Amino acid sequence: MTGSGFSTERPVVGLLCSFDESTLRRLADSYELSSLSNSDRPPGDQRAAVRALVTRGDIGADRSVIASLPNLEIIACYGVGFDAIDLDAARARGIRVTNTPDVLTEDVADMGIGLALAVTRQLLRGHAHVRSGRWPDAAFPLVKRFYGSRVGVVGYGRVGKAVARRAAAFDCEIGYFDIASDEKSPHSRFDSLHELAGWADMLIVTVAGGPTTARMIDASVLEALGPNGYLVNISRGSAVDELALLTALECSRIAGAGLDVYWNEPNIDPRFRALDNVVLQPHHASATVETRQAMGRLMCDNLDAHFNGGALLTPVA
Repeated sequence: MTGSGFSTERPVVGLLCSFDESTLRRLADSYELSSLSNSDRPPGDQRAAVRALVTRGDIGADRSVIASLPNLEIIACYGVGFDAIDLDAARARGIRVTNTPDVLTEDVADMGIGLALAVTRQLLRGHAHVRSGRWPDAAFPLVKRFYGSRVGVVGYGRVGKAVARRAAAFDCEIGYFDIASDEKSPHSRFDSLHELAGWADMLIVTVAGGPTTARMIDASVLEALGPNGYLVNISRGSAVDELALLTALECSRIAGAGLDVYWNEPNIDPRFRALDNVVLQPHHASATVETRQAMGRLMCDNLDAHFNGGALLTPVA
């Protein structure tokens, strides 16, 4: 981090959040770093020195942040989702934007299958049953199998395809819903999300965030999924109408849910904590040491390419 003013000729990079140690070390090796957090916002002369901005997908960069950096050239996002970055504001000033796709795909897909197994096989309740000492006195109830289920993948991009590959290894029958058809896919594409939900034993949501997917999993989709169906969300909390989901879980209109993302994370609706038919994770699908380091490397590689005059590796704007 810098003190008052910058005396180096190295490009100044503004930080909107913290990163893993290896990423911070690589940034510090090549750039002058300046905190742009709300609690430690530098004065105007230091903001004017910032040429690059690094942020996470869940934090993004809104119009006011972009406007406060008059010499900003590039925003590098540590994450695949960039819906929290004001792309219109960036494009209007010719500011480039990058993200870190591919490197987190497999870990996120792992979480999707992990949540599917956890909620159907009731792994957390079984764990608590054994730890409580109740096992000798009471048998654990029967649970729902995941093997051989009908799995509906909502969003058939990188993560959706990776989820489908994993589910296929469990001999699941797989269908998907996406605005685009993949002619090479061995799985059936459903023209309607409601039709997919009515067919599936489980929906696994992998769509990108943003206004086009907001609340797409609404009360009518959950009704189509039905009292024996399960929902897993590893995409964005905004993709699910959370109030409708809570009602469906509380009233047993669906059998259960596995969630890694929420509307108001980390301050999630307390109603979730009272439910025993939901498995909750702290938006942790990509949070392995290996993937976070790979994300950091790709983010830094994009910065290096920009300042060395090369082609960006993963541009989104």
